[in-house]
Amino acid sequence: MSSTVNTTPASSNAGRDTDGRPAPGLHETLATAVRPEAVRTRAIDVLGMAHDASHFARTPRAVVTVQGADDVARLFTASAATGVPLTFRAGGTSLSGQAVTDGILVDARRHFRGIEILDDGTRVRVGPGATVRAINTRLARHGRMLGPDPASEVACTLGGVVANNSSGMACGTAANSYALLDSLEIVLPSGTTLDTGHPGADDELRAREPDLWAGLARLRDRLRGNEATRTSIETQFSLKNTMGYGLNSFLDHDRPVDILTHLIVGSEGTLAFITSITMRTVPVLAHTRTGLLVFSDLAEANRALPDLVDSRPATIELLDATSLRVGQADTDADPRLRALSVDAHAALLVEYRGHTAAEVDELAGAASGLLGRLPLHGPRELSADPAAKAGLWKLRKGLYAKVAGARPPGTAALLEDIAVPVPDLLATCEGLIELFGRHGYDDAVIFGHAKDGNVHFMLTERLGDSGGDTSGRDRFGRFTDDMVDLVLAHGGTLKAEHGTGRMMTPFVRRQYGDDLYQVMQEIKRLCDPHGLLSPGVVLDEDPAAHLSDLKSAPPVESEVDRCVECGFCEPVCPSRDLTTTPRQRIVLRRELEKARAAGDHALVAELEDDYAYDGVDTCAVDGMCGTACPVTINTGDLIRRLRAERPQKTAAKGWEFAAKHWNATTRLAGTALTVAKKVPGAGPASAALRKVVGPEQVPQWAPDLPAGGAHRVPSGLVSQRAAVADLVLFSSCTGAMFGSTSGSTGGAGGDRGAAEAFVRLCHRAGVRATAPENLPSLCCGTPWKSKGLSDGAAAMAQRVLPALWTATRRGAIPVVSDASSCTEGLRVMIASGPAQYHGIEVLDSVSYAAEHLLPKVTVREPLGRLVLHPTCSATQLGLVEPLRRLAAAVATDVVVPDSWGCCGFAGDRGLLHPELTASATAEQAWEIAGIDADAHASCNRTCEIGMSRATGRDYVHVLELLERATRG
Repeated sequence: MSSTVNTTPASSNAGRDTDGRPAPGLHETLATAVRPEAVRTRAIDVLGMAHDASHFARTPRAVVTVQGADDVARLFTASAATGVPLTFRAGGTSLSGQAVTDGILVDARRHFRGIEILDDGTRVRVGPGATVRAINTRLARHGRMLGPDPASEVACTLGGVVANNSSGMACGTAANSYALLDSLEIVLPSGTTLDTGHPGADDELRAREPDLWAGLARLRDRLRGNEATRTSIETQFSLKNTMGYGLNSFLDHDRPVDILTHLIVGSEGTLAFITSITMRTVPVLAHTRTGLLVFSDLAEANRALPDLVDSRPATIELLDATSLRVGQADTDADPRLRALSVDAHAALLVEYRGHTAAEVDELAGAASGLLGRLPLHGPRELSADPAAKAGLWKLRKGLYAKVAGARPPGTAALLEDIAVPVPDLLATCEGLIELFGRHGYDDAVIFGHAKDGNVHFMLTERLGDSGGDTSGRDRFGRFTDDMVDLVLAHGGTLKAEHGTGRMMTPFVRRQYGDDLYQVMQEIKRLCDPHGLLSPGVVLDEDPAAHLSDLKSAPPVESEVDRCVECGFCEPVCPSRDLTTTPRQRIVLRRELEKARAAGDHALVAELEDDYAYDGVDTCAVDGMCGTACPVTINTGDLIRRLRAERPQKTAAKGWEFAAKHWNATTRLAGTALTVAKKVPGAGPASAALRKVVGPEQVPQWAPDLPAGGAHRVPSGLVSQRAAVADLVLFSSCTGAMFGSTSGSTGGAGGDRGAAEAFVRLCHRAGVRATAPENLPSLCCGTPWKSKGLSDGAAAMAQRVLPALWTATRRGAIPVVSDASSCTEGLRVMIASGPAQYHGIEVLDSVSYAAEHLLPKVTVREPLGRLVLHPTCSATQLGLVEPLRRLAAAVATDVVVPDSWGCCGFAGDRGLLHPELTASATAEQAWEIAGIDADAHASCNRTCEIGMSRATGRDYVHVLELLERATRG
């Protein structure tokens, strides 16, 4: 388990020297420098962190989780003492290998997520581990946002954005990290900590780091004093440019401390560690007009660029012919795009933005004359329709997913980026297309930020050695050499957004020349004289560095094979701070397969043993990873299969028996909870039973669990035989097992759970509800599905589906469930069952109430403030909007915590592994503790229990609140 530190070196190179011998005392040195529990050297830990979004893989010798600047300073000392270098890692979305190492990997994601809004949102102070999306969520209420807008905003952290000088769709060079940075708090490799925003920061740097201060001043004067050098720097950085170090800092700033601050932007963690970032923000331009302009070829599209740029759009995104063909394959593609017979066509996706509708209409109106003159194939209008806009951006942003998801198993998806002067963009794109053909990359696509002369190209290749076959790697090497020639011949930069990393280090000298390259070497020596930080990143003398340590991806399972290891899934994973994330679960499956192929039986045994808890037991299988994944992988599907493959014959029989006697099982569970609330010693008894039977089979009882619940069939239902019902209520068995969180089965004011509240609301709205015959013996199947117990799930489905078919009069009326997870479970059961039952419609009580009941009832006593917890199943079912609508009907102020996420209770996971819920809800619980509210609500009973346990507040179903508020 992750809380236990294994001091035995793993069977891989973890904790070992490069020659395979154990690294003496590394673990002990690091544990002494930080804390023993912060240091991980198990194979599952280091191999799980050996992969980022790039096509490089290096296995760290140890992974260390730091909590603050003092930890980092002590780590620098330990690194110098052992000679083992450090690499910092937060989101791990970098595409050029910046976040992998065979030294010490420092996890800066967990404890650096603080967000402080300054000056009413015009500035923000942020920890490097906070994601761009989380920051923008906080800024949105002030009408502000960050300038950098990378496509990976769901997962990339601001520390990574600043360290890589990432930009994105609209920010260009005017609103990127370099332009909007206010100040940094940093730790230098010497251990010196510095707040560069402090009024005396330059004097402090001079006093504490005199050689660094003097060296920066000397380089400043040298670069400014040479006209040719100054011109070269200005030309290089007139483009979006993340190759090498930001030498423009010496021209743009005078004080050495300001030069250092801006050198760290784009330095990719090779000069210092960033502990805090203060950045200026930009206004949110919420009103947009968007259009897809299709041209006959790239030449026509590029000829239109100057006039389009002059019309002041926020974005101009280029899509080549292959991109358009990929987009056409999407079933949701715009009909006009699907009707296009793509030959050599190219398109520009343009968007105008304004503070108000009038402002953006003025921009769009001014551009309309230009659009009327352009030689376009298809529509010329700019749409204000949000759905149309979403469809067009889905086309642009979905290219990565489409190409990456369709790649052959075992290959890597390579997304590279370059920038050239806009007049050279056409020739560069044509040159790239010629190179794709020459090197056999027939499915490569070109797209990107045409307004900035910045394009991405994506291809797939088999990079890692496979049985000694290096043909893919060698082909990629030849292509890269030709691509470098092409881009530099057009006055471009080899990296515009993604950072030099390990990918472009052999070409930094060539792009800048010997003199400027030597300046970069001096910058590195001044900041990091012992070479402790990420050697081989940004600068490397090895001409083949970009072809070393490449990933191999052996075929394993469908979910694993499609994964591009981007890490978009990680911020939404409830176990991310406890054990493993979906990305890590997948890469560890690959590492297992590689170990099996290599005959490393010891490593296989160790990984399998640790994966049981870290990978399988603590996965919530909530499916949230699939909502963030660009190739729509639901890792929960994989984990359910792995659970099904476990030897669990006794458990399977027990759960199959339960399926056949579900009424008795749920009643027994409810009675046991009621008895446990009254009888001392229930906790120790359940703990003892867990040791005997197993922690995966016996729940852990705790005093904060509620007593048993109400009878599952609410009063007031009409008989099926009356044939007058408007709906069939499928009330959740969790309501029968678990009563109110406060411990009273009846609840406050006669409340008896969501099902009873729903039926009462139906009565008030004149809606008649019935229930299937023998409802207490039926279940949606989720308990068996989540455990991988297919026989029990099948046995339950054989009873549920005919009962629903009969109750709904063969699909004539809908089924309504009062728990979002049960709604999802029933839909899955029906979809995977016999075709004759596919006509059964399943709705959730939240959406049904919002659409059919809310307009017919009167809220008499609204609450003041309500804290709302959307569930993961509600998110996937599209219930968040109707859930908010119901909440807004019963309270004047509805708050969804900024740190909202899956609670990790996940059916019975919270009972089997309460540490999962505790970890998943830690940030939410801290935030909610500071919110004064009249009520707390959700839409799923077990999630309500999980949130009540985490926060100490009584969470109820939102329908219970609506029912109370509409009583006569």
